[in-house]
Amino acid sequence: MPQVSSRPTGMLFGLQSSLHPFITHPTYRTLSTLPLAERVARLRDPEVRTALLSEAPATENIIATTPLASYVDFDHEAIREMMTHPRTVLGLSDGGAHCGLICDASMPTTLLTHWVRDRSRGERLSIEQAVHLQTGRTASTYGFRDRGTLAPGLRADINLIDLDGMRLHAPEMVFDLPAGGRRLIQRVEGYKATVVAGQVTYVDSEPTGERPGRLVRAS
Repeated sequence: MPQVSSRPTGMLFGLQSSLHPFITHPTYRTLSTLPLAERVARLRDPEVRTALLSEAPATENIIATTPLASYVDFDHEAIREMMTHPRTVLGLSDGGAHCGLICDASMPTTLLTHWVRDRSRGERLSIEQAVHLQTGRTASTYGFRDRGTLAPGLRADINLIDLDGMRLHAPEMVFDLPAGGRRLIQRVEGYKATVVAGQVTYVDSEPTGERPGRLVRAS
């Protein structure tokens, strides 16, 4: 069953990213270990900029700076068609390998804000359809029969959402992985509460300290 995303995937290039167009240029490599503020100051030097722009990268193995995943017709219609196909499921196969370059954790929120509330160039999804794509269909696809819908006897996994108030903030780089490793995060407003197995784990995007989650395996 193909996994499809709710929006195009793009790479975020910056001086803190794990990849950008100048990262293998000899001039930039001499500056790469400097603190960010000092690096920016050096890159504003006209001589440094001239040297940088005159160089070829040290390797040609650089990923092209192009959006990925179904924006070939300059709209989202292909994405809508794939998402609503009965033989697909929302998701990605990348478990965070490019977290210093790509931030896709916002895709569930994009489904609610763009596809349900904000889309103007094309057909939207109903709130019921969007919620089902991220709950019932996903649980059924991967064999989790005890969750995915609100029904007697199933786990009480619930998100209380303020749809009108949902807002995605711009991605930001943090360095909180082991050994100071980087990752992009994207904060969001509008999730009023998250309930896992009947316990409230988040209120207004702040953790409550409850952690009822556990390792689960598909049936």
